[in-house]
Amino acid sequence: MKIEYASESDFQFIFDNDRYVSKHLIKNKLKEKEIIVVKNQKNQIIGWLRYGYFWDNIPFMNMIYLDEDYRNKGIGKELVRFWESEMKNKGYDLVMTSTLSNEQAQHFYRKLGYKDSGSLLLENEPLEIIFTKRI
Repeated sequence: MKIEYASESDFQFIFDNDRYVSKHLIKNKLKEKEIIVVKNQKNQIIGWLRYGYFWDNIPFMNMIYLDEDYRNKGIGKELVRFWESEMKNKGYDLVMTSTLSNEQAQHFYRKLGYKDSGSLLLENEPLEIIFTKRI
């Protein structure tokens, strides 16, 4: 397993699989090194972490995804730890993420030391839980 920043050669995979962002945004995020991929022994992408910045100055994990065959094996934890380490190296001491209250991810984040820090309620949507973590 290898964790690294996504490169231009990873564009098509990310574009085909991350249905939440536009082609233009993926290209910008690749350029800005805001997508991290995890690859298996065959050098195939098995997951990714995409982030941005809350208030333009707090790293915010927008998405983490792992293929089902690779879940519950500690890989997601390693991917998040890699990102946290990179953010700390860039001088940040706080990171954020969120998840819907009806998703299991909330338990994953809490196990990694993220603290419930608020919520957002949009019309016709489950409650979005905001998490923060000092790094």
